[in-house]
Amino acid sequence: MTRQIILDTETTGLDPKEGHRIIEIGCVEMVSRRLTGHNFHFYLQPDREIDAEAIEVHGINNEFLADKPRFKDIAAELIAYLKGAELIIHNAPFDISFLNHELAQLPEAYQAITDYCTVADTLVMARQMYPGQRNSLDALCRRYEIDNGHRSLHGALLDAEILADVYLAMTGGQVSLQLSTELEDRAGSNAAGSSIRRVAVGVQLPILQANTDELLAHTERLAAIQKSAGKCLWT
Repeated sequence: MTRQIILDTETTGLDPKEGHRIIEIGCVEMVSRRLTGHNFHFYLQPDREIDAEAIEVHGINNEFLADKPRFKDIAAELIAYLKGAELIIHNAPFDISFLNHELAQLPEAYQAITDYCTVADTLVMARQMYPGQRNSLDALCRRYEIDNGHRSLHGALLDAEILADVYLAMTGGQVSLQLSTELEDRAGSNAAGSSIRRVAVGVQLPILQANTDELLAHTERLAAIQKSAGKCLWT
């Protein structure tokens, strides 16, 4: 049984070394490539101002986060949730660096995230599969015909759900994950449940038969290979 956690974060800025913090963490659980509904989601109070450029990306401001818990309040629950799983992250070094920075600030002797779980980076996977092409999450959604029209701004839980769809498409064929409307209104909530939502594979591939001209061209090509190489494996 393979347990995978698709994870995303939103932050106050780009670099934890400059004191930037995590303000949202969203995780979607899959077991044996099936969504379980046992998700993990929190907005977090960063105790610092959010960069204006970051707000333009995710739309989260300090007023909204004023009454939210701090990372220290959810750290133990987060580690227990992630422990032993494989994390699926798009551009993993960014999120991992922020998570490790947050853990390092705590008085408890937490280890690095990679000591609790393994990490697979879908950006690295995409660059290997499609070298020289755009491989952002939006670009992958277009490539795999995954609907992300409801994504006007970034959000950790929403992006994790979309990435789950993208990951399944990258590793096993086209899929369709119907995002529940109840998760669209999730401010300050923990999205979790016990029901299993199965991934529906709904693509019917047409079978196209070769026409006469194509069969003739194929035969001529095999003959040319036979003549030049002395042997043709396909004859």
